[in-house]
Amino acid sequence: MIGRVFRIVRTPLTLLILLGVLCYGAWWGYTNVLAPVPPLPPEPCVEQQLPNSQLRSTQVTVNIYNGGNRRGLAGDVGRALRDKGFRVLKTTNTKEKISSTVIVGANASNPEVVLVKGFFKGATVRADKRKDGTVDVLVGDKYGGFNKKAPKAVTVKSAKACLPPSQSATPAAN
Repeated sequence: MIGRVFRIVRTPLTLLILLGVLCYGAWWGYTNVLAPVPPLPPEPCVEQQLPNSQLRSTQVTVNIYNGGNRRGLAGDVGRALRDKGFRVLKTTNTKEKISSTVIVGANASNPEVVLVKGFFKGATVRADKRKDGTVDVLVGDKYGGFNKKAPKAVTVKSAKACLPPSQSATPAAN
Protein backbone atom coordinates (compact mmCIF):
# COMPACT_ATOMS: atom_id res chain seq x y z
CA MET A 1 0.00 0.00 0.00
CA ILE A 2 2.70 2.49 0.99
CA GLY A 3 4.76 1.47 -2.04
CA ARG A 4 1.83 2.13 -4.37
CA VAL A 5 1.17 5.60 -2.88
CA PHE A 6 4.90 6.44 -3.16
CA ARG A 7 4.91 5.46 -6.85
CA ILE A 8 1.88 7.65 -7.53
CA VAL A 9 3.32 10.71 -5.67
CA ARG A 10 6.95 10.31 -6.81
CA THR A 11 6.55 11.74 -10.33
CA PRO A 12 4.53 14.89 -9.41
CA LEU A 13 6.85 15.51 -6.41
CA THR A 14 9.94 15.21 -8.62
CA LEU A 15 8.42 17.59 -11.15
CA LEU A 16 7.60 20.15 -8.43
CA ILE A 17 11.18 20.00 -7.07
CA LEU A 18 12.62 20.42 -10.57
CA LEU A 19 10.22 23.30 -11.24
CA GLY A 20 11.40 24.97 -8.00
CA VAL A 21 15.07 24.57 -9.02
CA LEU A 22 14.28 25.98 -12.47
CA CYS A 23 12.44 29.00 -11.01
CA TYR A 24 15.27 29.70 -8.54
CA GLY A 25 17.82 29.50 -11.37
CA ALA A 26 15.78 31.86 -13.53
CA TRP A 27 15.41 34.36 -10.64
CA TRP A 28 19.13 34.18 -9.80
CA GLY A 29 20.14 34.70 -13.44
CA TYR A 30 17.72 37.58 -13.91
CA THR A 31 18.94 39.45 -10.82
CA ASN A 32 22.60 38.96 -11.76
CA VAL A 33 22.09 40.11 -15.33
CA LEU A 34 20.45 43.32 -14.09
CA ALA A 35 23.02 43.95 -11.32
CA PRO A 36 25.46 46.81 -12.05
CA VAL A 37 28.92 45.84 -13.18
CA PRO A 38 31.41 46.36 -10.35
CA PRO A 39 34.06 48.98 -11.12
CA LEU A 40 37.53 47.87 -12.07
CA PRO A 41 40.16 48.28 -9.37
CA PRO A 42 42.49 51.21 -9.99
CA GLU A 43 45.75 50.47 -11.76
CA PRO A 44 48.70 50.61 -9.38
CA CYS A 45 51.14 53.45 -9.84
CA VAL A 46 54.51 52.91 -11.50
CA GLU A 47 57.79 54.09 -9.99
CA GLN A 48 59.31 56.52 -12.50
CA GLN A 49 62.47 58.57 -12.70
CA LEU A 50 61.83 62.33 -12.48
CA PRO A 51 63.84 64.69 -14.66
CA ASN A 52 65.77 67.21 -12.52
CA SER A 53 64.33 65.47 -9.41
CA GLN A 54 61.17 67.58 -9.84
CA LEU A 55 57.57 66.39 -9.67
CA ARG A 56 55.49 68.85 -11.69
CA SER A 57 51.77 69.56 -11.43
CA THR A 58 51.32 68.19 -14.98
CA GLN A 59 52.28 64.75 -13.67
CA VAL A 60 49.74 64.62 -10.83
CA THR A 61 46.22 63.22 -11.18
CA VAL A 62 43.56 64.73 -8.89
CA ASN A 63 39.89 64.06 -8.07
CA ILE A 64 37.83 66.86 -6.51
CA TYR A 65 34.87 66.12 -4.23
CA ASN A 66 32.43 68.63 -2.74
CA GLY A 67 31.38 67.60 0.76
CA GLY A 68 29.63 70.86 1.67
CA ASN A 69 26.50 72.77 0.76
CA ARG A 70 28.03 75.26 -1.66
CA ARG A 71 26.97 74.33 -5.20
CA GLY A 72 29.68 74.15 -7.85
CA LEU A 73 32.61 74.29 -5.42
CA ALA A 74 34.22 71.10 -6.77
CA GLY A 75 33.99 72.46 -10.32
CA ASP A 76 35.54 75.79 -9.30
CA VAL A 77 38.42 74.05 -7.52
CA GLY A 78 38.86 71.67 -10.47
CA ARG A 79 39.18 74.58 -12.91
CA ALA A 80 41.72 76.29 -10.65
CA LEU A 81 43.83 73.11 -10.47
CA ARG A 82 43.58 72.55 -14.25
CA ASP A 83 44.84 76.12 -14.74
CA LYS A 84 47.89 75.14 -12.67
CA GLY A 85 48.51 72.10 -14.89
CA PHE A 86 47.04 69.28 -12.80
CA ARG A 87 45.23 66.41 -14.51
CA VAL A 88 41.74 66.54 -12.98
CA LEU A 89 39.79 63.30 -13.49
CA LYS A 90 36.60 63.88 -11.49
CA THR A 91 34.75 66.83 -10.03
CA THR A 92 31.67 65.64 -8.17
CA ASN A 93 29.95 65.52 -4.79
CA THR A 94 30.71 63.14 -1.95
CA LYS A 95 28.29 61.77 0.63
CA GLU A 96 30.91 62.43 3.32
CA LYS A 97 30.25 65.77 5.03
CA ILE A 98 33.39 67.91 5.02
CA SER A 99 33.85 71.24 6.78
CA SER A 100 37.40 72.27 5.85
CA THR A 101 39.63 71.03 3.02
CA VAL A 102 41.03 67.51 3.27
CA ILE A 103 43.73 66.13 0.95
CA VAL A 104 43.57 62.33 0.63
CA GLY A 105 46.52 60.37 -0.73
CA ALA A 106 48.72 57.37 -0.13
CA ASN A 107 50.85 59.06 2.52
CA ALA A 108 51.17 62.61 3.87
CA SER A 109 54.84 62.74 2.83
CA ASN A 110 54.32 61.56 -0.76
CA PRO A 111 55.42 64.26 -3.22
CA GLU A 112 52.10 64.37 -5.09
CA VAL A 113 50.23 64.94 -1.81
CA VAL A 114 52.69 67.63 -0.70
CA LEU A 115 52.39 69.39 -4.07
CA VAL A 116 48.57 69.41 -4.04
CA LYS A 117 48.39 70.44 -0.36
CA GLY A 118 50.43 73.57 -1.13
CA PHE A 119 47.53 74.92 -3.21
CA PHE A 120 45.02 74.82 -0.33
CA LYS A 121 45.03 77.09 2.69
CA GLY A 122 44.41 75.31 5.99
CA ALA A 123 44.11 71.85 4.42
CA THR A 124 44.68 68.67 6.40
CA VAL A 125 45.99 65.39 4.99
CA ARG A 126 44.40 61.97 5.37
CA ALA A 127 46.53 58.98 4.36
CA ASP A 128 44.69 55.97 2.95
CA LYS A 129 47.59 53.90 1.49
CA ARG A 130 46.13 53.97 -2.02
CA LYS A 131 48.18 52.28 -4.71
CA ASP A 132 47.20 54.28 -7.81
CA GLY A 133 49.21 57.49 -7.20
CA THR A 134 46.17 59.81 -7.39
CA VAL A 135 45.19 62.51 -4.91
CA ASP A 136 41.65 63.39 -3.77
CA VAL A 137 40.71 66.89 -2.64
CA LEU A 138 37.61 67.08 -0.44
CA VAL A 139 36.27 70.61 -0.03
CA GLY A 140 33.49 71.74 2.29
CA ASP A 141 31.64 74.71 3.70
CA LYS A 142 34.73 76.12 5.45
CA TYR A 143 36.86 75.98 2.30
CA GLY A 144 39.99 77.99 3.17
CA GLY A 145 40.71 79.16 -0.36
CA PHE A 146 43.11 78.47 -3.19
CA ASN A 147 46.78 79.46 -2.99
CA LYS A 148 47.49 80.76 -6.50
CA LYS A 149 51.17 81.40 -5.67
CA ALA A 150 51.98 77.81 -4.67
CA PRO A 151 54.85 76.25 -6.63
CA LYS A 152 53.91 74.02 -9.57
CA ALA A 153 56.73 71.57 -8.77
CA VAL A 154 58.35 69.99 -5.73
CA THR A 155 61.83 68.56 -5.41
CA VAL A 156 61.93 64.83 -4.71
CA LYS A 157 65.07 63.62 -2.92
CA SER A 158 64.99 60.15 -4.44
CA ALA A 159 64.36 61.59 -7.95
CA LYS A 160 61.60 58.98 -8.33
CA ALA A 161 57.84 59.14 -7.90
CA CYS A 162 55.01 56.67 -8.16
CA LEU A 163 52.84 57.99 -10.99
CA PRO A 164 49.71 56.55 -12.59
CA PRO A 165 50.72 54.25 -15.48
CA SER A 166 49.06 56.51 -18.05
CA GLN A 167 51.15 59.48 -16.91
CA SER A 168 54.64 60.04 -18.20
CA ALA A 169 57.49 61.34 -16.07
CA THR A 170 58.47 63.71 -18.87
CA PRO A 171 57.64 67.25 -17.82
CA ALA A 172 55.23 69.26 -19.91
CA ALA A 173 55.74 72.93 -20.57
CA ASN A 174 54.39 75.13 -17.82
